[in-house]
Amino acid sequence: MKLAVHAPGRLVVRTVPVADPGDLLSRLPHPTALAWVRHGDGLVGWGETARLELPGGHDRFAAADTWLQEMFGSAEVEDPLRLPGTGPVAFGSFGFDPKSADSVLIVPRYVLGRRDGHAWVTTIGDPADDSFDEVLDAVLGVERDGVTATGAFAPVAPGRLTWSDGARSAPAWAQAVETATSRIRSGHLGKVVLARDLIAHADRPIDARVLLRRLADRYPTCYTFAVAGLVGATPELLIRRAGDQVDSLVLAGTTARGTGPADDDARAAGLFRSPKDREEHSYAVDMVRDALAPLCTDLDVPAEPELLRLPNVTHLASPVHGRLAAHRTVLDVLAALHPTPAVAGTPTDRALDLIRELEGMDRGRYAGPVGWVDARGDGEWGIALRCAELSGTRARLFAGCGIVADSDPAAELAEARNKFRAMQYALEG
Repeated sequence: MKLAVHAPGRLVVRTVPVADPGDLLSRLPHPTALAWVRHGDGLVGWGETARLELPGGHDRFAAADTWLQEMFGSAEVEDPLRLPGTGPVAFGSFGFDPKSADSVLIVPRYVLGRRDGHAWVTTIGDPADDSFDEVLDAVLGVERDGVTATGAFAPVAPGRLTWSDGARSAPAWAQAVETATSRIRSGHLGKVVLARDLIAHADRPIDARVLLRRLADRYPTCYTFAVAGLVGATPELLIRRAGDQVDSLVLAGTTARGTGPADDDARAAGLFRSPKDREEHSYAVDMVRDALAPLCTDLDVPAEPELLRLPNVTHLASPVHGRLAAHRTVLDVLAALHPTPAVAGTPTDRALDLIRELEGMDRGRYAGPVGWVDARGDGEWGIALRCAELSGTRARLFAGCGIVADSDPAAELAEARNKFRAMQYALEG
């Protein structure tokens, strides 16, 4: 595997505890933000000390892990806290398809974090750079001669938006769903997840910080993220590793929120009883169980899903907890898990082939893993859902639906429209 690497020599890393900085997202000085935040805690980063761009291949997680271990293992590190997310950290997002060449890891120049009542600032870079004190002042709101050391400037909203279809129009995508259900009923596969894209064009360059702010405020229970222009708020935790503990939240099966409390409860009850949605959910849960069981000494998988209610949709959800049997980094576990039936289908290989045939597009990093990893192998990674890929004044939005034998194309199209709403709201305000 040939890697595209942009990195300095030996790194010097310094983590310093700080007083609570308040809202993490408001501290980001640049539109090219890095972020992973939920309920106000998490990590934000800016600047770029090193970058790894990976070609496609099933060994991309192992290649990324090897690169990070070599880089972080030779670093000079000062880290008195030694919490998940302190010391050297990389943010990353991987292409959905193993054939995709879109995977990227970024080691930021600066990181601001908060976890379990602790807050910190980390600098990662050249030992000759003596700007740490100025950066610390900037993060804490201290100015030198009226200018913050991070060169911060205020976020600007995108302005007026115009919309256009992506790879498939709504009728063409509905026809793809019909084709998929026919293949499933013929016994070709059990489930496939079909996605569609939607394009927004803005008056002004789209600032990731504006979208992050709106998403975090509206969806605080989701993981609000930004990595290399991919911005979103995912409800699905693919894997969290902290020491030998691992956690995952499996989501599959969705309904729109109701028009009022009674309608909302009726929709949620219908979702919970729906054979179609329970079948879709069971595929995803079984795969996560099968992937994690060989890696864990203990694994707790609930017998029944629960309901996860978000502002626009309700999901069937199953939280999974385990204890790793041996030292494996969070990237090792990602390699075992991705792609799950929640974003691909089952059997995986047949589902991927059908996705390539019917979607008419390259998903890029949509529905791939997104998150962060530190030098100890700890990290949190979600599935890049409810997201958009930003490029100047253009945003490409994504939404996907799980298709099984009795899926209705019109209902799936309505579900995809509901899932677009999170990012439409973030763009429109």
